[in-house]
Amino acid sequence: MLTKKVQAISGVSPGFESVVEELYPSIACTGIGELLNRLYECIPIKIWGIKISHVFALLTAPIGVAIYLLLKVIGTRYTVTNRCVKRVSALGIRMIESVPLAQIADVSVDPDSRQAFYKTGDVRLTNPVGDTVMLLRGVPYPDRFRQVILETRDARGQVAASLAVIQARK
Repeated sequence: MLTKKVQAISGVSPGFESVVEELYPSIACTGIGELLNRLYECIPIKIWGIKISHVFALLTAPIGVAIYLLLKVIGTRYTVTNRCVKRVSALGIRMIESVPLAQIADVSVDPDSRQAFYKTGDVRLTNPVGDTVMLLRGVPYPDRFRQVILETRDARGQVAASLAVIQARK
């Protein structure tokens, strides 16, 4: 006897919302994180492949750890599902902001927001008119996360189109 519904892709169903990816923003999303990034990148001279200014990271590590722990308690996390992109509180399930995938026309990484030390950037979601519908700050590896959102949006559109064709046949 089957206890679960049969699905074409394990864990994904057009009738239910499934999490595709979830991530926490880096400490680079805070003002102190941006300041620390500037400090860590201020001396471009390298010795044995390591920038001299990265020594400051050892000295300021307690500050970084404190910000990291604070963000895990009172911060947010970003969730991409098969239906929308959400900003959710770090602890619990309180949704702060949500944008359906159908409303996302473009996903871009703000070039001025990139922080070399943390390897982060801001991901901007825009609607067909060109207005920003959501800004995800301090995203680690933003180009990869941008690609996940675009592929999920495209897959959702293809599923919706296929379901419409199936429904039209009946």
